[in-house]
Amino acid sequence: MSLAPPPWLAHALRAQRGPIPWSAVVRGALSAGPLLCAGGLADRTSLGVVAAIAAMLAGINDRPGSRRASVKRIGMPALAGAAGMALGTYAGDHMGAVALTALLTLVGLVAGGVSAVGPVASGAGTQLLVTSAIGAGMPLPEEGWLRALAYLGGACWLLGLRLALPTPGALAGDFRFDGEREAVAAVYDAVAELLDAVGTERAGDRRVALTAALDHAQDALTGPRLRRYASSSAERRLHAQYAAALPLAEAATALAWAGEAVPERACAGPRRLAVAVRENTHTGPLPAPTRSAPALRALDDALLRAAEAFDRGRGGDLHTRRRTARGVLRSVLGAGGREYGLRVALCFGASVAVAQALHHSRWYGEHAHWYWLPATTVFLVKPDLGPLASRVLCRAAGTVLGALVFAGFALVLPRPEGLVALVAVSGALIPVATRHFAAQTAVVTVLVLALVMVGGEPQASAGRITETLLACAIVLIVGHLPMPGQRGGGVRARLAAAGGAAEAYLTHVLREAEGAVVRGAERPVPPQGGGRVPRRTERPVHRSSLPSVPDARIEGTAADDPRPLRWTLRREAYRALAEARTAIALAAAELPALARHSEGAEEIAAVLERLVDTTTACAVHLDDSGRLTAGDLDRITELLDELGRLDEGHGLVGLRRSELPLAG
Repeated sequence: MSLAPPPWLAHALRAQRGPIPWSAVVRGALSAGPLLCAGGLADRTSLGVVAAIAAMLAGINDRPGSRRASVKRIGMPALAGAAGMALGTYAGDHMGAVALTALLTLVGLVAGGVSAVGPVASGAGTQLLVTSAIGAGMPLPEEGWLRALAYLGGACWLLGLRLALPTPGALAGDFRFDGEREAVAAVYDAVAELLDAVGTERAGDRRVALTAALDHAQDALTGPRLRRYASSSAERRLHAQYAAALPLAEAATALAWAGEAVPERACAGPRRLAVAVRENTHTGPLPAPTRSAPALRALDDALLRAAEAFDRGRGGDLHTRRRTARGVLRSVLGAGGREYGLRVALCFGASVAVAQALHHSRWYGEHAHWYWLPATTVFLVKPDLGPLASRVLCRAAGTVLGALVFAGFALVLPRPEGLVALVAVSGALIPVATRHFAAQTAVVTVLVLALVMVGGEPQASAGRITETLLACAIVLIVGHLPMPGQRGGGVRARLAAAGGAAEAYLTHVLREAEGAVVRGAERPVPPQGGGRVPRRTERPVHRSSLPSVPDARIEGTAADDPRPLRWTLRREAYRALAEARTAIALAAAELPALARHSEGAEEIAAVLERLVDTTTACAVHLDDSGRLTAGDLDRITELLDELGRLDEGHGLVGLRRSELPLAG
């Protein structure tokens, strides 16, 4: 008999680990508390409360990364929150209970659908819903536009701190790019760790870690900018260093796919490059090459190109493509967006309706704060924030703990000075508390209750606990109701995106092989460094056998060099796979009634992952010899057949061998 906890409980008990982000702690201490103090000194305490709420929510979005990326990660949700504050205020002032409930339900539908686009859009949807409820229910004297302006000012205050304050211990060179520098260095470290793990059971996890590092670095470097290209030599150098890491990652993935242990000195080169990035110095001498296999030759060539890129630092392509408006709309209106939006709308609308009924029946008594119920529901119902049962359990436990802690502080702290200090301390704890949803809830509960008391309302710990438990019950009931259409839409959408990205990547590599044959690449290309190429049975790839995939062009690259586009497609394939893996893991940790709708997805994602790894190995082999062997194409065919068998009856992935025939 197994004593392991069920997945939903195991997820609730799991916490993230890592060093304390001291820079984020300092920003948290300087955000909500000083804003609240400034509002009190200016005799506009209510606006100070609104600004402090904005700084608190912005602090939750203040994650590790570059300053450039933080502009979008914090700024876009703040704009949505300001719009929600204005909308909620005017709606609460001019609408009755029924009309207000209908409007906020519609807002929930829109915010839920938009949240399916990605993490930043999800943050914007969360703040839109929370602030629309606060604006409609919080009794403040200011008009809607002034509340929205105060909210935007509070978020901008934290964003200004993020842009102005350096990160301790990362002051090499231009401190404005310390987040980018650390992200790029982490890529080279991840390459070295993957090379260390080649031929062991850890290789798969290390390859996943490399994908995460590349995603993080790409996001750090591609944030919003005023100019089209990098404007400083430090930024151009970082772009060149990131671009130089892509062929290294490709070669390391091919070596991991082959499963043959590599010489220890092959791992030393990427580590020296990581040190050079962190310290903003030259690479120095690199280890002697090892060129006994195609992937090792590719690794050595990539190291030499990286050393040259480090010395020149002339910039490099980040190998990204902007998301089109059609793609965003497809995410919102697709299966995942529809299911996401409908679930959020039903839970948010039901909580607003219950809160309005309790409010108008005077259940709250003299001090009305009905907005707590729908605002709590928002953090419970958002599917991308974790499994439903796990969120409910953590939210309930965190609220009870936070309310009890605040009740104790409220008895001994002087007012308002002690409460303002409590707000500042809570703001400093948020970056650490985000590692676990229950801890984050406890800290936020203390902060919100302190803000409410500073705003003039009495101690409300008991009411906060009651409304949280009521919100948990609403979300559990509504979240498990039968819904129209096919459930598991989020997982299906992510898997479909991963299948499409894998198909585009595979098609491009096969076209590279076909182009090599057409250009007269029948003769083997001797490996660099000497040596004979063994005889192989060749199977050419014909253009007629390939599906029609829209061509893509990478700006600033030579038209006859297919590798930059290949690296872009490879990055998109691995990123889509990582997003699918995350969605599958969250769905699997739901209660059985919801988890069963994503059964079989894990196996399909594993085959897709092997297909993309095989495609990467084939690409490295193609660069080395100018052709693909019959064994290469046989492995691809076997994976496509296995994918078709697993997906039969599910329809989760649209990629089939019949749609991607391989000529013999």
